[in-house]
Amino acid sequence: PILTEFTGKVQYQDIVEGVTVREEFDEVTGLARKVIIEDAEGRLQPGVIINSPETAGTERHRYPLPVGANLNVADGADVFAADIIAKIPRETTKTKDITGGLPRVAELFEARKPKEQAVITEIDGRVEMGGFVKGMRKIVIRADNGETKEYLIPRGKHISVHEGDRVKAGEALMDGSPNPHDYLAVLGDRELQRYLVNEVQEVYRLQGVTINDKHIEIIVRQMLRRVRIEEVGDTEFVVGELVDKFVFQEENERVIGQGKRPATAKPVLLGITKASLSTDSFISAASFQETTRVLTEAAISGKTDDLRGLKENVIVGRLIPAGTGLGNYTRVEVLTPGGEAVKPLDQVISFDPPPTETPEGDGTVAAAG
Repeated sequence: PILTEFTGKVQYQDIVEGVTVREEFDEVTGLARKVIIEDAEGRLQPGVIINSPETAGTERHRYPLPVGANLNVADGADVFAADIIAKIPRETTKTKDITGGLPRVAELFEARKPKEQAVITEIDGRVEMGGFVKGMRKIVIRADNGETKEYLIPRGKHISVHEGDRVKAGEALMDGSPNPHDYLAVLGDRELQRYLVNEVQEVYRLQGVTINDKHIEIIVRQMLRRVRIEEVGDTEFVVGELVDKFVFQEENERVIGQGKRPATAKPVLLGITKASLSTDSFISAASFQETTRVLTEAAISGKTDDLRGLKENVIVGRLIPAGTGLGNYTRVEVLTPGGEAVKPLDQVISFDPPPTETPEGDGTVAAAG
């Protein structure tokens, strides 16, 4: 609901019957209601103005109304602080089980642009409502140091901030979900990781499903493992190249140790599909999706797979590089207290079958093996 913060008299702004508002019949309650609709020409911006009760015509506050809002007050009515002047209906999902929220999880893990994308502010500051530019509402964020940023809110969207409000960088100015790529650019990779984990957990919490954060964090870590090179310095990278974060750090440590200039890069968010296909192992990538394309590109460029990961080793039938499969354990030699090397297990156990016949008359029993 949209609540008024002031006591006063209601004045309609650009609310015209049949143009920006229409009367609908509610099948649930059986009552008629006034619903804000979109102006076909885009010139009118419907809203409610609260005027001072003492001085007629003195505006105290203005509340813009989004498309689809249900109007709760009449023109000229008296309202008090905390009265509801309009309600914004929330669309309920038809599917009530866990599958109803899975599209949101897929959207987050694939790093897609949300359907109802919210505009977020890039700086801390105070909100100033501007005019209208090409039918869009202009919002200005003015920082304490005088820096300003302007944002345009699409027509018909509900603005979640008001004149004079204090906002922080990354805060949404309208209803909707922020684009994770914008979130990364404004707040950095750490805040984006927290945001993704919380958003995914929110879907499962609504169904009473408990999942440890570490499972989601492993996926998010892989989504943010690449960086894009901005300045190469004295390294062997290329501007715009996507490289592994750890390779980037190792190369920078190498050139810094030689007294040279390191490279600079920005973190990049990749969806799980793209992150899986951009792995260094072409065998692992081919086992996931687009097998023909991955193998063709590997053959054309003459790639070499070092078999460092789990999937590629399983595919070719080797031990995975974990536990006793690690290279450090393949050459381990065990010595007895006397200094004698212990034989491997397959040399100690004898697989000779026991004799099937016992010699008659000696009264002994043959031992197996």
